[in-house]
Order: sequence, then structure tokens, then C-alpha cells
Amino acid sequence: MPEPLDQALAEVRELLLAPGLTRAVAAGRRRGHVPSVTRAQVRPVTLKHGRKLQIVTDDGARPYTRNVTPGDEAAAAVDALLAEPFGNWHVETESATVQVRITKKGDAQVHRGGAVSPPSAQEHDRAKQWLLDPGDPLFEVIGGNAAKRRQIDAFLRALAATLPEQLPTPLRVVDLGCGNAYLTFAAYRYLAGRGTQVQVVGVDVREDQRVRNSAVADRLGCSDDVTFVAGTIEDAELTFTPDLVLALHACDTATDQALARAVRWQARWVLAAPCCHHDIAAQLKGNAAPSPYAEVTRHAILRERFADVLTDSLRAALLRLHGYRVDVVEFIDSAHTPRNLLLRARRTGAEPTPDQHAEYDSLAGQWGVTPALAKMLS
Repeated sequence: MPEPLDQALAEVRELLLAPGLTRAVAAGRRRGHVPSVTRAQVRPVTLKHGRKLQIVTDDGARPYTRNVTPGDEAAAAVDALLAEPFGNWHVETESATVQVRITKKGDAQVHRGGAVSPPSAQEHDRAKQWLLDPGDPLFEVIGGNAAKRRQIDAFLRALAATLPEQLPTPLRVVDLGCGNAYLTFAAYRYLAGRGTQVQVVGVDVREDQRVRNSAVADRLGCSDDVTFVAGTIEDAELTFTPDLVLALHACDTATDQALARAVRWQARWVLAAPCCHHDIAAQLKGNAAPSPYAEVTRHAILRERFADVLTDSLRAALLRLHGYRVDVVEFIDSAHTPRNLLLRARRTGAEPTPDQHAEYDSLAGQWGVTPALAKMLS
């Protein structure tokens, strides 16, 4: 049965401002009216400065996010949304689901049901499964199939494990070889959501990528904080010295170029996911393997796989020699990509020990290889 619209919206208002809210979405339009935004999403978030009500609106060109304080500020923001002539409201709380559809006559069709999941389980599962909410505006702009969401989440978990709980502000980040930059934007959205001021620069050699990525930043409303430059990894100019360097799937020695710049910048943190490893593989092909390991490099497929391991072992060793603590971990399950290794480094400034020098020299010397990174850092 239809209900009075003001009565239904009063119920929605109460749910939006109550502590048990999980999420709410407003969309569509009423007959003869056009809202100032095409869609609105409301959800509670916990930031550095406490609990907020996050409101994300989209005007059809770009999403706009703001976090309001519970109380008068949140009430005023909610009242403004309820005044918009949306055609539908969908509200989920820990204990109930309420859907409101405004009819052509201006009445409200209201459907009330139980919670989507048992009390508080949905919020728990959401927080446990995703570091960047699947409802984040980023996915509306870049698209978000299941594989891409899993890769983004795996990357953000590696990032979270690398950085300290207390982040510097501003936190300056560079993504070298950023490509289409969806991980660049994911890093920004996640780090900004932790309550710190973030400045991000994405570097890619292609000018068309710079133009495309800059347009995405405009749509997301973060172009003041996320910018892009066209240039090589070695020569691109930045306006700041980065705290965090990302190099995700840069091909072959491009990873070495990114690591070398990070070392020269004395970046505090580095995340590098190497791609192909042609340089060391070519050196192994031209050298005799040390005894008794000839069988390891006799067959091309084994030589290529061993080159991957040797290359990244030498990279990790060189980073340690330059004052970094290094972990080599799985980036994402190999079912999603065979290039699933991640070098995760944190600068300590510790002087290398004689044993570390000897281990590196012995490893490179026995196999008769000179890593590109060693040449760049010499």
C-alpha cells in the first residue's frame, strides 16, 4: 500500500542518522523533477579523527566525496539529500533493509525487510574482505570486475603491511611506469581514507596515458592531489622527493631504473612488482653455469624461470646493501597473473655488513652476471 511520502522520508532520515547504518543509496528521479546529482551514497566510516558519515554524490561527470561529523552537520547534509527529488532510496542497517520508491502520483511504495546479513556480520565481512570498499567511486570510473578488485585488494594489503600505522603528512608518492594508473588511484583512495594528506604523481612514458589519467583524476575530484607526467622512469621530473615509490609490473630493466631512483631519493618505502626478466636470462644463456648446475640453464624454459629468481634475489641483495630491509612476498595468487612477486622494502639506513657484501659478490660472481641495478647504482 502507498504511504505518505513525508512519512517514508522521515523514516529514511532516522535510519541514515542512526548508529546502525551500514549503507544507503539514492538514485533515479521523480516524475517531472531532476535531482542536482544523479546518485548519492551514504555510509559510516572511521577516519583518523573519528567516526564520520561519508556522502558520495555523482553529477554525471565526476563523483564528489565529503565526510561530515555526526550531529548537526550530518543532519543538515542528510536533510539536503532528502530534499532532492530522487525516485528511489535503498537503506541497509545492521537490523533492517528499507526500500522506498516514489510513485508517479508522489506517494511512497515502501518495502521493509530484515538485514542483508546477520547483525554486524556484513560490515565485518566487508572490512575483512576489502581494504577499498567495492562501492568506492573509483570502481565506477575505472570499472571493477572481480579480478581487478582482487588485484587492487592484494596490492593495498601489501601497501598496508609496508607502511607504519602513523603516516607522515603530507605523504608523497610516485608511481613509476604507472600505465593506466588504476593501482595509483587505488593507493590514493586508500591512503586518503586513512586520514592523511596524500600527494601522488604517476609517471608514464606515453603522453596519451598522461592525458587519460589526468581526465580520470578530474572525474574523481582529486586532480589537485593526483597528477601525471609523461617521461621516462630515469628522467621524469618531480616537484618533490617521494616518501613512497611504486613500480608495478615495469618490464625488465625498467624495474631496475625505478629501484635505482628510489635508492637515490632515499625513499622511505618501496613496492616493486617486477615483470619480465630478459637481462639476466640473456647473460645466463651466454655463460657456462657453475658446477653442478649446468642442467638448470641447459633448457630454455628452466633458464628463464631461474633467471626470474636470480634477478630478484640480486635486486633484494642490492637494496640491502643500500640501507633497506627487504621482504620478497607474493603479490597476488598466481591464478590471476604469473608475475606475482613483490619486492617490499623499507629504508633503515643500516650499513651493510661484510657478510652481506660477500654473499652478493659470490652469488653474482658464480653465475657470471652483472645486474642492471648494480650498474645503475655504481
